[in-house]
Amino acid sequence: MLLLGSLALAGCSAEGAGGKPPSSPAKKGAEPADAPTPTVAAAGKVAPAGYAAEGMVFDELTASLVVGARRPDRIVVLDPTTLAERRSVRVAGTVRHLGLMPPGGVVLVPNEAGDTVSEVDLRTGAVRSTPVGHVPHDAAGTAAGEVLVADEFSRSMSVVRDGRVVHTFDDLVQPGGVVAAGRLGLVVDVGDYTVSAYDLDRMARVGRVAAGAGPTHAVLAAPTRLAVADTRGGRLRLLSVDPLREVADFAVGPSPYGLAADPGEGLVWVTLSGSNAVVGVSVAGDDPRIVARYPTVRQPNSVAVAPGSRTVFVSSRTDALVQRIAR
Repeated sequence: MLLLGSLALAGCSAEGAGGKPPSSPAKKGAEPADAPTPTVAAAGKVAPAGYAAEGMVFDELTASLVVGARRPDRIVVLDPTTLAERRSVRVAGTVRHLGLMPPGGVVLVPNEAGDTVSEVDLRTGAVRSTPVGHVPHDAAGTAAGEVLVADEFSRSMSVVRDGRVVHTFDDLVQPGGVVAAGRLGLVVDVGDYTVSAYDLDRMARVGRVAAGAGPTHAVLAAPTRLAVADTRGGRLRLLSVDPLREVADFAVGPSPYGLAADPGEGLVWVTLSGSNAVVGVSVAGDDPRIVARYPTVRQPNSVAVAPGSRTVFVSSRTDALVQRIAR
């Protein structure tokens, strides 16, 4: 569910009639790898987190680690130091990825089974749910109060304000990860292998670039830089967001999927679902490189970071665990 190497420029992908991306039957969305059984112990501290623990965010406003879990579907609020449960809040549908509303305190929960997005107040437990498109996969909040929702099988992105959809962008093939960057909404199209940028004031698309062999998710590594997990390609791609263009890409390992950024340290943390590992990639200078690597719990689909604390968290979807790594 918040952020190299030779340079490689990327051109815009071809578009179909009416400005829509082509829908090629040869293009299939990438997925995290089925992780092997770990052969080494996970680094740091490990604790239970709930069945199918996957989506995860660190909320600075409440100093909380929040994990999505199922059976029942809920978000679990953990103490980031002890990993003890503080509270849980039931939500409708199927929990997978999580997002945050700036400046914090409210977690976004896309409900893939119920076609809604929920806004959960961590301080009160209050929940507001809004109907959106079909199979909302990911969500992100803007500083102005909008919620951006990637409606994976509606081929669209919904813009929600005050509990209602105020605009729908419908020129996508299969939207996956979504990120807010100022007044831009950035969407990874897992069915078209592209990233698109939308101006949220003009409600218009302002850019689209190719993003590798099978991108899935993205994170804002700096105010104007986007890091994209090319899951099928085994690479981390770095894009300038305004104008939208690729500036670098970097091999990180098998099936990168979960992403989290610590802009103050100039690091992007990437989970490698194919090898039960998490790597820290320095993107602060002109020579991005891997500066840290840790063994993780099995199936590390999600990662979160407490900015400035040198602490990284990873969740295990298969083993219902959360991991705390103090660097």
